[in-house]
Amino acid sequence: MSQAGEDRYWKRTSGLMWTMMALWLFFSFIVHFFVNSLNSFSILGFPFGFYMAAQGSLLAFVIMLFIYARRQDRIDREEGVAEED
Repeated sequence: MSQAGEDRYWKRTSGLMWTMMALWLFFSFIVHFFVNSLNSFSILGFPFGFYMAAQGSLLAFVIMLFIYARRQDRIDREEGVAEED
């Protein structure tokens, strides 16, 4: 892989990583910080803040794992560094 290819690969990979870190920060801290404000909304009869603190953030983390794995695999294949199955 050429130096330009390595730079492009690292730029795309680090961009994905920082995006996932920002989402993790949002669902880990920001949502929980505003839990009382979010309780003015409800989902299935539960206050939204309670739902996000109890289950919503965990669900978001699992979804983020699948999105990260799929996008990183796509980046690896497009840049020619994917592992062969």
